[in-house]
Amino acid sequence: MTQTTNRIIMVRPANFGYNTETADSNGFQNKELGLSSQKIIENAITEFDEFVKLLRGHGITVQVLEDTTHPIKPDAVFPNNWFTTHQDGSIVTYPMYAENRRLERREDLIDIIGSNIPKIKRYGFEYFEEESKFLEGTGSMILDRTNKIVYACLSPRTNIEILDKFSILKSYQVVFFTAVDRKGSEIYHTNVLMTLGEEFVVICLESIKDTDEKKALLEHFKRTNKEVIEIDYDQMDDFAGNIIQLKNGSEDRFIIMSASAFQSLNSNQIEALEKHGTIICPDLKTIEKIGGGSSRCMIAENFLLE
Repeated sequence: MTQTTNRIIMVRPANFGYNTETADSNGFQNKELGLSSQKIIENAITEFDEFVKLLRGHGITVQVLEDTTHPIKPDAVFPNNWFTTHQDGSIVTYPMYAENRRLERREDLIDIIGSNIPKIKRYGFEYFEEESKFLEGTGSMILDRTNKIVYACLSPRTNIEILDKFSILKSYQVVFFTAVDRKGSEIYHTNVLMTLGEEFVVICLESIKDTDEKKALLEHFKRTNKEVIEIDYDQMDDFAGNIIQLKNGSEDRFIIMSASAFQSLNSNQIEALEKHGTIICPDLKTIEKIGGGSSRCMIAENFLLE
């Protein structure tokens, strides 16, 4: 199993905006930027298009799928929450916390993603929505695909029962923990406090208050030979945990993060990350501030052809 891919999927937004249905559990969202709704949409599309151009310029294959104008889906730019792909030729779809986000889960897009695969294995956990239980893809789960470990901080959007179902389906070991922001509220997605590459992990350890859980995480990182690059609350708030390692067709490695995330890092952290790839840092300030997600949230990896 490989940890990184050179093929990714992104969804170009049609009606990006502040999502009132997710705001109660996403402390990273901001309602106002002093911009009209139309200007926010225009800025988000510009940021998206420039991001795609930047990635393609480094040889990363980006499959762009189009959001539809109706029904309105303010968070469609974050597709990693509703599906994952796997090297065994499978696609898994997930139960979403917000009702308007469930509209993002489109079978026509699944058909496009799997169009070059002879026989797609299709699994879905969305039936858990009837029980108000949720697991939001690689927002909820940090997958160590090589070592078959899934890391997850539990929250209203990350349910332990579905995590166990996923672990059985994919033969992963579950390592779960709790994490809180500086106000003591549960952090909504694991991928805002943690990312995992081939040989490193970036994590906001001060958000994990249970010493036994923190010790267990560090033991797993040591056992799987991951260099730990620690970030603090301020850096997490600037999305320094919401990054992803990718490669291109020439096997060059890249660390993808937003400009705000990069600017929050100190020289030692940047030096540590640059050992694992060239840093690419697009400007995503509108998407980050209004949507409460950053570069990693915008990228769904395509492992079907690995």
